[in-house]
Amino acid sequence: MQQVKKGKVSNAVIRRLPRYYRTLDAFYRDGIVRISSSALGSSMGITASQIRQDLSCFGEFGQQGYGYNIADLRREIADILGMNHHYSAILLGSGNLGRALLRNFRFAKTGFTLTAAFDADPALIGTSISGFNVRSIETLDEYLKTHSTSVGILTVPKSEAQNMTNHLIAGGVKGIWNFTNVEIDVGDSGVTVESVHFSDSLLALSYLISEKA
Repeated sequence: MQQVKKGKVSNAVIRRLPRYYRTLDAFYRDGIVRISSSALGSSMGITASQIRQDLSCFGEFGQQGYGYNIADLRREIADILGMNHHYSAILLGSGNLGRALLRNFRFAKTGFTLTAAFDADPALIGTSISGFNVRSIETLDEYLKTHSTSVGILTVPKSEAQNMTNHLIAGGVKGIWNFTNVEIDVGDSGVTVESVHFSDSLLALSYLISEKA
C-alpha cells in the first residue's frame, strides 16, 4: 500500500492515529485477520466514514467488500507515526514522575529507545532505576555532544523547565515531551513540543460529567 500524504493533516486526525494503532494492535494480537471500517469504528466509538476520511489523508487503504487487513493497516499506521525510526530519548528529572516513567512506560513499544536518565539531586545521582544509572545533570551537555538524541523528556521542577529546554535545544534534540505543567519556549529552533497536562485532562472529565448531570 503506497502512502500519499494529501496536504496538511489536521491535529484531530493526528490525535486519532495512535488510537487506530492501539485498537488494531489489540485485534492483531487476538489473531483477527481483517475488519470492516464499520466494525473498527464501532470498537472506537467513531463512524466508519470518519475512519475512511482520516485514512484518506495518507493514501488508499483497504478493499471494497473486504475491509482492512489488520496486519497490513497496523504496519502502515506504525510507519505513518514514525514508529520504525527508532528515535532515541533521554529523561531529565528522575524524581517521582520520572521514576514512574522509567519503571512502567514501555518506550520500545512506541518505537523509542530510552538511553539515559539525569537528575540534579546528589541522593539520586549514581543510583539505578530499572537498569538506568542516574547521571548528573551537569553532564548533560557533554552527553548530548557525544550521543545523537532525538527527544528529551522533561520531568523536572517547573523552575528548571525552561533552562533544561535551552540545554536540549543547544544539544540538537528534535522534540521535547514536556511533563512540567508549564509552557516552554523553543523560539525558532524548529524543535517540536508535546506537552502533557494531567490537570487539563481531569478538568475536561469534570466538564463532561457536569454536562451529563
